[in-house]
Amino acid sequence: MDTWKKWAIGAAVVVVAGAGTRAAGLWGGSNGSSSDTLKFSFPTEIQTLDISKNTDTYSGTIIGNTGSNLLRVNAKGKAVPELAKSVKVSKDGLTYTATLRSGLKWSDGSKLTAKDFVYSWQRIVNPKTASQYAYLTSGVKNADDIVAGKAKVSTLGVTSKGNVITFKLERPMPQFKYLLTFANFMPQKQSFVEKQGKKYGTTSAKQLYSGPYKFEGWNGTNNSFKLVKNDNYWDAKSVKTKEIDYSVVKKAETAVQLYKQGKLDRASISTPELYAANKSNKDTVKVPEATTAYIEYNQTGKNKYLSNTKIRQALNLATNRKELVDQVTSGVSTPATGLAPEGLAKTASGEDLAKYVAPGYKYDTKEAAKLFAEGLKEVGETSMTLTITSDADSATAKTTLDYLQGSLQKALPGLKVEEKFVPFKQRLQDAQTQNFDAIVSLWGGDYPEGSTFYDLFKDGASYNDGQFKNSAYTAAVEKAETTDALNDSARDSDYKAAEAALYKEANFNPLYFRSGYSLARSNVKGVIINTTGLNMDLKYAYRK
Repeated sequence: MDTWKKWAIGAAVVVVAGAGTRAAGLWGGSNGSSSDTLKFSFPTEIQTLDISKNTDTYSGTIIGNTGSNLLRVNAKGKAVPELAKSVKVSKDGLTYTATLRSGLKWSDGSKLTAKDFVYSWQRIVNPKTASQYAYLTSGVKNADDIVAGKAKVSTLGVTSKGNVITFKLERPMPQFKYLLTFANFMPQKQSFVEKQGKKYGTTSAKQLYSGPYKFEGWNGTNNSFKLVKNDNYWDAKSVKTKEIDYSVVKKAETAVQLYKQGKLDRASISTPELYAANKSNKDTVKVPEATTAYIEYNQTGKNKYLSNTKIRQALNLATNRKELVDQVTSGVSTPATGLAPEGLAKTASGEDLAKYVAPGYKYDTKEAAKLFAEGLKEVGETSMTLTITSDADSATAKTTLDYLQGSLQKALPGLKVEEKFVPFKQRLQDAQTQNFDAIVSLWGGDYPEGSTFYDLFKDGASYNDGQFKNSAYTAAVEKAETTDALNDSARDSDYKAAEAALYKEANFNPLYFRSGYSLARSNVKGVIINTTGLNMDLKYAYRK
């Protein structure tokens, strides 16, 4: 999700480091050969099961495999019917009509209805929910006004009658069918949510499940839990695996060791050392992604240096992205050329969107030093201290910040870079509350269309952590989503203009497009790896 979501520096592919003692011997004498049990791990703890509030990829993996939506992305990347037996779209693209399958049930055996979808959509736009993903509803009738507190939740353009759900849009939304696959828009049973109150989604017992699996054994803080086949799922016959055991394994080397001992069915090998040691292993597979790592600058005015455009431009020009990926990822990842990553989407002409929109980020220490000196003079200073925040529980975060500290200080005389490491959860909170000078973030696309990235930084957007305002950027993105919504080539041009506006003002600093490799058990079949949305779909997974 966050593929989704906010990603940790060491999200699904790059494994975070820490004390991995809980993982050692976790599976006892198991050799991983059980035909009805699979074993996977996360590099850090999951945060919540609240469908409306989740933003991180690990929680999203659990939610996405224990819940279902109207549509589901198949192995070919196409949105196909799931809980809906059909979804019809009007010729003008403003009305979507979904008809549910008959006999749908929740994991507790109660009836799953069209009203459960209406409630979920109303809950995410309700200001009281404070969902960071409420912005995705923009374009649905009255959604913007509801989120802003200017209209009643009941006026949202999502209604039901019998087993039919109708979505009324204010403008065409090319990405809308993918929202009907997205975890944050999965159905929620109102009576259950309200009964649980503040405890909703805080443990595996405080959630109902509509998908292939149920979640068991998570008390909100523990590091081992499992997915169990949901016999009340409409397509239970297609779910071949009875149980999927999960553990939190915080040390990359420990995860690989457990894999080689037969105690895990998958382990990431994207740290330079692990990749070098395992790249020739027959079990090594590339993991496709559409994820960008970048630095956000606090532009609220709290930091006078970062309010200066020339200083931000200097920092961007002093960033050697090629050397960064070579040193930090052993060349596995790709130097970022903009906000939208490789592999996210194609233009109308078939070109990779990232290549088409690239505004010309470059490494130029001479120009960087010149602009930095000019910027310092403009703010009345001769030197600058910059604190960059990143994840404490990520080996990659440490090496990334070490590299940035040394290279930026060398390129910009008068600059002192200080490193600040906080836990992943704290880093998310610090970003949301602007408790940072500069912060390293990653974003993985939620769906295969440019707006999943370009919506991030519009004026006032919930994920615009630096809180900058770039009118040219916002205008370009809004044009893509309104006037040019049904004109693919014009929309591509709008995104190109948006990237150019970000580049000119240096509102953020793109670092790399993440790629990675994993060790994956060859006898585990049916795992669907998505570049956007649910990163690992286990509905059809089984051991052969």
